[in-house]
Amino acid sequence: MNVGSYIFSQVVDYIPRYQFDKLVAKYYGNRHSKGLTCYNQLLHLLFGQITGCGSLRDICLCLEAHKPILYHLGFRNTVTQPSLSRANENRDYRIYEGLGTYLIGIVRPLYSKTAIPEINVDNVLYALDSTTISTSIKLATWALGKYSKGGVKMHTLLDLRGSIPANIHITHGRWHDSNELDVIEPEPYAFYMMDKAYVDFDALFRFHLAGAYWVTRPKENMKYEILGYRELSDTDRNAGVTGDFTIRLTTKSIALYPEPIRAVCVYDEEAGEEIVFITNNFNISAAEVACL
Repeated sequence: MNVGSYIFSQVVDYIPRYQFDKLVAKYYGNRHSKGLTCYNQLLHLLFGQITGCGSLRDICLCLEAHKPILYHLGFRNTVTQPSLSRANENRDYRIYEGLGTYLIGIVRPLYSKTAIPEINVDNVLYALDSTTISTSIKLATWALGKYSKGGVKMHTLLDLRGSIPANIHITHGRWHDSNELDVIEPEPYAFYMMDKAYVDFDALFRFHLAGAYWVTRPKENMKYEILGYRELSDTDRNAGVTGDFTIRLTTKSIALYPEPIRAVCVYDEEAGEEIVFITNNFNISAAEVACL
């Protein structure tokens, strides 16, 4: 016999209704709504996300099948797929964006002191990457992708302490990853880890001037000269570090990034190759750069 509330209703209890209702009122979300309020719409989408539904039709059919327990799940009523589709198309996205931002602001401080395995750096640690989602160019004419196909890019700045997104930016598929650095406001003393697609020395120098640290991999055509090297400790060698150098960009790149850069070479036993990382931080050990 079921005792207590359903798991879905327990999850829904964490939604701050007062803040959500304020956002709905601010953007007139429930204007002209009949059976599908903004909160009911949110419940439909959360149910689809948690249960792994593949489409809006799946959400509506699944809820219709559980009609006897809808009240206990938190739903006042269910709607048809066309009604849910129209709500997604016409409702102001800032209602749900504001709710997400508010929840992130609550959760991130709870994990700010969380330890990360093999990482001894106390700074804020961010990982930056993007995900491309294919879509129909006819349904989303703004979402231009590669080869005349539709595509949406979701750029995520992930706080590694708790794996919580600190920022999400959605663009069309042709938006280059390096352009995302121009959107982000650098946080002093924070580390930003990214792959070589984000190497834009003009933007990276802006991070450097703001007091933020970055770690990435160089592109194969990067031109540089070696200014010096550091002695490796036993810890560095045990971590697979084969070299720790101070370099400076040459050719036209030096105008974009005139300061010295640190290059750490690490041998990856699994891949059987040497990997090079570049960073603007000269204080942590080479092994810590490799771990980051």
